Amino acid sequence: GSHKGLLETLSDVSSKDTNSDVQERAVLALTKIATSVTVEMGCFGALLDALLIAMSKKASGISAVLRVKARVMENRNRMAHHPNLLGTLSEISINQSGRHSAKDRDNAIRVLMHLTNDNTNRKTMCRTVVLNALVKAAALTGSANSDARDSAVIAIERLATEQSNRAIMARHDGLLVVIALATEREAKRERMGEKAKNGEQHLAKQLLMSLLIA
Repeated sequence: GSHKGLLETLSDVSSKDTNSDVQERAVLALTKIATSVTVEMGCFGALLDALLIAMSKKASGISAVLRVKARVMENRNRMAHHPNLLGTLSEISINQSGRHSAKDRDNAIRVLMHLTNDNTNRKTMCRTVVLNALVKAAALTGSANSDARDSAVIAIERLATEQSNRAIMARHDGLLVVIALATEREAKRERMGEKAKNGEQHLAKQLLMSLLIA
């Protein structure tokens, strides 16, 4: 990872090479290198740049690497403040171009969710591009999309724990609607005696109330 130019070359090949087999091999090499690169290493930023370039050009599997990195508490602040990372993840979460798979979309949403678990990131992440992605994901329907939808709602809940974010969030187009829908789903789960997923508490109702008075 520290070898000069290696990460940049692999990201270029993974996104631009005309041979799909060569592209896949470059992506595989990037993912293997990523497992050994830690936030303390000087090449961590270069690794993120390489992963983002590869991922933005439909390099399937890269989103899973970022998801693993975002699960590490020490990585979250650096990742959230890395140039273009939040924008690229948000773009893939919305997937307006249709270039990305549902799995890549779900991974991108999960990365955003993990990054909101660091309270030092919450002001930075309360921006239009991220909120657009989370609202769109929180509005997904169907059982196949339940994990992505719930991840987006959890991310919104965490952003709202930063009090200064609430007025911005309350005014954001569609956000109150998706939280109201999440409140309905939580009420239904509670009536049926279901536990909240991923160890999370039922928080949508409290979130909705806090946003309504923001």
